[in-house]
Amino acid sequence: MALNRPVPPGRDAAAWFAAAAIVVLTLAAYATGLRGAFVYDDVAAITHNPTLRHFSWAAVVPPADVTTSGRPLLNLTLAANHALGGLAVTGYHLFNVAVQAAAGLLLFGLVRRTLGTAPLVGRFGAAALPLAFVTALAWAVHPLETEAVSYVVQRAESLMGLFFLGTLYGFVRAATSPRPRGWLFGSVASCLLGVVSKEVIYAAPLLVLLYDRTFVSGSFADAWGRRRGYYLALFGTWIPLLLLVASTGWNRGGTVGLGVDVPWWAYAATQFRALTHYLALSVWPHPLVFDYGTRWETAWLPVLPRAVVVVAVMAGTLWALRCRPVAGFLGMAFLLPLAPTSLLPGVTQMIVEHRMYLSLAPVLALLVAGTFTLAGRRGLIAVAGVALAGAALTARRNCDYRSDLALWRDTVAKAPANAAARCNLAIALVQRGELAPAISEYEVSLRLAPDASNTRYNYGLALAKAGRLEDAVRQYRAALRLVPNLADARCNLGTALLALGRPADALPELERARALRPEDVDVLADLGAAQAQTGHVPAAIRSFQQALALRPDDADLHYNLGTALFSNGDRRSALMQFEAADRLRPNDPDITHNLNLARGAP
Repeated sequence: MALNRPVPPGRDAAAWFAAAAIVVLTLAAYATGLRGAFVYDDVAAITHNPTLRHFSWAAVVPPADVTTSGRPLLNLTLAANHALGGLAVTGYHLFNVAVQAAAGLLLFGLVRRTLGTAPLVGRFGAAALPLAFVTALAWAVHPLETEAVSYVVQRAESLMGLFFLGTLYGFVRAATSPRPRGWLFGSVASCLLGVVSKEVIYAAPLLVLLYDRTFVSGSFADAWGRRRGYYLALFGTWIPLLLLVASTGWNRGGTVGLGVDVPWWAYAATQFRALTHYLALSVWPHPLVFDYGTRWETAWLPVLPRAVVVVAVMAGTLWALRCRPVAGFLGMAFLLPLAPTSLLPGVTQMIVEHRMYLSLAPVLALLVAGTFTLAGRRGLIAVAGVALAGAALTARRNCDYRSDLALWRDTVAKAPANAAARCNLAIALVQRGELAPAISEYEVSLRLAPDASNTRYNYGLALAKAGRLEDAVRQYRAALRLVPNLADARCNLGTALLALGRPADALPELERARALRPEDVDVLADLGAAQAQTGHVPAAIRSFQQALALRPDDADLHYNLGTALFSNGDRRSALMQFEAADRLRPNDPDITHNLNLARGAP
């Protein structure tokens, strides 16, 4: 079985027009999101990521325990954005939209050429161009894709998807080219680029082999026999992929895998709900929720209907692989990209919309082909109209990413039982000085999840800003009972106790915080203050000196060190510190007073 050669795109004006329309409409759908803010994981992976500061080889070694970990190309593209525009967010969004448009073009070419193959040409070949256009357009502007495009750091998904489609497209072009080597080399190279973008690329070699068997060679044996070297290279990309997975501890920093604290059976039951929800959103993308929260299914009976649907899809796919190869290919194209996140338990993420980035394409291809079969070209016009309506919804959805506050408000409105979302909404409110509504959100969040240490810690911060220090101390202590090594809580607990005039209680907390963070200047400064107030002046001097070695231009540290030295009888050294403080902050009355006192001393 061999591919029929399609009309070369360079000679088909209609194909060029369709490609241009896909690009223009994709840009239009996402234009409303170009000024969206950095949100959630963007903060750790971008704004607080030191490896992005310089566009160099250092950028291919991402820090641990962030979204870019084990994904060097993802980190490198973010470093390129930083080199071009710093933290100006528009450039990051433009890159993501460009990736989406390019992926849409690859899908267009892939579907168009596939419809010209022997299994399909009789039914769809004459309408290959409009079918491919409608499928690719519907995918590129579908609202379900917004999380992979408008959420900056999730370019991990779209970048991987681009190279996944590039791997398939390179093979398809090789199968019809008189000089296939260049296309096969490009296919393997694209797969390698996907490897350094995100782990889901593992499925690309499997899907290429299945495509070859279904549309080109007719059997796995013939596919392997014709292109053994190509497949050895393609499956060889699993070796660097395994090395990158190993670099994250095989479990992405303890957030995913069989060793995490989530029963496998509970996660599996939850994924039946997830998969059916993804399918429903493919057809009716509302409501879209940024964070569905963590809720494990504890009983099988409520999820049984969903389990029946998922098992039917899986069984139907296995049957179709033998009896209806084209349908079997589409089923595997849906299931394979979802398999890792559906089979390996994760700690916090139960349903995540960006996981459907690639799997949406076969669902839409099936819907478009089915509509064409039933209603012909009129059906395609109707589907194109639905796609344009989807583009309008995408433009509206992008507005939810304009700020972290808008995003978390939208999330809480759609998932009011999500305790983590309420905590993140409260954090956004605190950052804007809206303490009263933030405290209310923290209280609701803790009623939903009383053992959330992060929520209790952040609640303590809000209470401290509101002047309720005793209440803040209680929340810090509650957080530390849950996670004893939470250094931020230790430090802030000590700070609050100092502010309450209880230095003896603050001292042990700050000593434990220093053990956790020995080079934290704020911890050392507060520790020095507690030591000085409890009569441990020589120890306070050492703490202030260590802090100054790390932050030499801090006027408060010079002043506090000078005060400790003066009380310890070392007036000459104290004078030097007061003079340094005065140079850094002249005309401060406290500094001037102590400076004059030190100068007047015999």
